[in-house]
Amino acid sequence: MDIKKSIEELVEKVKNDKELQASFMKDPIAAVEKLLGIDLPEEQIKQIADGVKAKISLDKIGGFFGK
Repeated sequence: MDIKKSIEELVEKVKNDKELQASFMKDPIAAVEKLLGIDLPEEQIKQIADGVKAKISLDKIGGFFGK
C-alpha cells in the first residue's frame, strides 16, 4: 500500500465533503478506515490519519498566506 498516495487521495475527499470533514474531525481513525475500505493495523491507520491531518493543516496555512 502506498501510504503517501492514500493520504493525498483522502485529503482531497475530506477537503471536498463537509460531512466527511465532520466525521474526520470527530474520529479520524474511524473515518480513514471507512474511506479506505480495508482492514489495516491500527498503527498504519493512525499514521495515515495523522498524515491527512497534517496535509489539511498545511493547505489551510498555505491558503491563509495566499499560496
